[in-house]
Amino acid sequence: MSKPGQGLFGSMRGRIVLAVVLLLAGSSAVSIAILRALLLDRVEEEIVVDLRQEAEEFELLLGGLDPRTGRPFGADLRAVFDLYFAREVADEGETLLAYVDGQLHLSERSESALAPGQLSEATAYWLTLTGREESSLTTTTGRIRYVALPLQIGQEKGLFVVANFPEPERAEINGAVRVQAVTQFATILIASLLGLLLAGRVLRPLRVLADTAQSISETDLARRIPARGRDEASLIAAAFNDMLERLERAFAAQRRFLDDASHELRVPLTVIRGYVELLEFETDPEERDATVHIITDEIDRMNVIVEDLLLLARAERPGFLGIGQVDVGELTDEVFRKASVLCARPWVLVERAEVVVPADGQRVTQAWMQLAQNACQHTPDGVTISLGSRLVDRSVCLWVHDQGPGLPPADADRIFGRFVKGPGRTGGSGLGLSIVAAIAEAHGGHARLAPAVGPGARFEIILPVAVEPAGEGAGRFLPLDGATGPAATRRRP
Repeated sequence: MSKPGQGLFGSMRGRIVLAVVLLLAGSSAVSIAILRALLLDRVEEEIVVDLRQEAEEFELLLGGLDPRTGRPFGADLRAVFDLYFAREVADEGETLLAYVDGQLHLSERSESALAPGQLSEATAYWLTLTGREESSLTTTTGRIRYVALPLQIGQEKGLFVVANFPEPERAEINGAVRVQAVTQFATILIASLLGLLLAGRVLRPLRVLADTAQSISETDLARRIPARGRDEASLIAAAFNDMLERLERAFAAQRRFLDDASHELRVPLTVIRGYVELLEFETDPEERDATVHIITDEIDRMNVIVEDLLLLARAERPGFLGIGQVDVGELTDEVFRKASVLCARPWVLVERAEVVVPADGQRVTQAWMQLAQNACQHTPDGVTISLGSRLVDRSVCLWVHDQGPGLPPADADRIFGRFVKGPGRTGGSGLGLSIVAAIAEAHGGHARLAPAVGPGARFEIILPVAVEPAGEGAGRFLPLDGATGPAATRRRP
């Protein structure tokens, strides 16, 4: 996806992975900071609870009875301290101190706690207290939390202190947080490398799309992008392939139009040029008028050819049809009325399908009238031409049958090609039946030369559309063979 010299993060893959890595790293850093703060707060809360519990236990013992004598301790402060320290075990980071008359009487501490000698600064402060104090101090060895209880029993002054040095526990938390941070960021790094590889695989269709787009030219639209799966990149590749197919059809239609136009317009242009050159030397007014008439006729023929070619080109584009609800019975009557004045032939309406179908009424009429015009051009006077519509396997069949010379079965497919004329037929441009086939195919159907019952040629337009009832008796039609009654057949001379 990246061009040479563009750099890793200049590509879409690099930018996507970088954005994801930054988001993950940021969220990890925030979560780790929050976790550390929560753990430190919990440690502080536990320390405060433990300190208060130790102080409360000491106060209960102080106000209780001496288990050795069963009587209150009285003024024997040392006995209280001795009994308390005999029963108590210091918690993690905790130091217990007992002072009598300013001198250290007893002490107890855990392995990670500070020794009494390391608390000299704090001890000097505690000995000055006159009431209970629960607070924290910052010393040269670190920050400590404490509860200090000054005592006055008889003539003796005492001091009970329970202090906690949380730095070891904080160090454990910081170490665990560092391990967690290193683990998470290492995981993010590994995931980013894997993400680069996976993003390359996922975005490979886009890279192929770009390469294909650069290699496509007006004369080479046959390349396609391999699209597998249903992810977004594959959907883009599939959509690009569909676009290429439409472009290929459009360019093919353009080339076909240009080839057909250049081929078919060459003869009338040559004729027009020749007669224009003759006009310079023609002095007879009648001959000049005849020459002008020939030139005008050739120009009109050129206009017809161009219009037909443009119609065939538009038939291959979206929006060629304006679909609406078409009553086939009414359309059959309308086409019969229009066709019966095209030429002096006996016209017969044999059958009509009473159905409503989604179709472009004008285009269908144009195709049907072209079949009628074709029958007029290639049949002699007095030949009967019949038409009708019927339902065949949930499709609508619109047909025209003439009693003329007909066509050989070998021409059934060839006759719908462009500029193809039947045997012995010289009139027209050879595009009429091509237009009929194009209109039928635009509706999802087809046109064909059907096997005729009797002499002549029978042309049909098959439109495979969903049929909806037009009213009572919908879907019924009059029989083609053996029709009886005045409603079965309508004739026009």
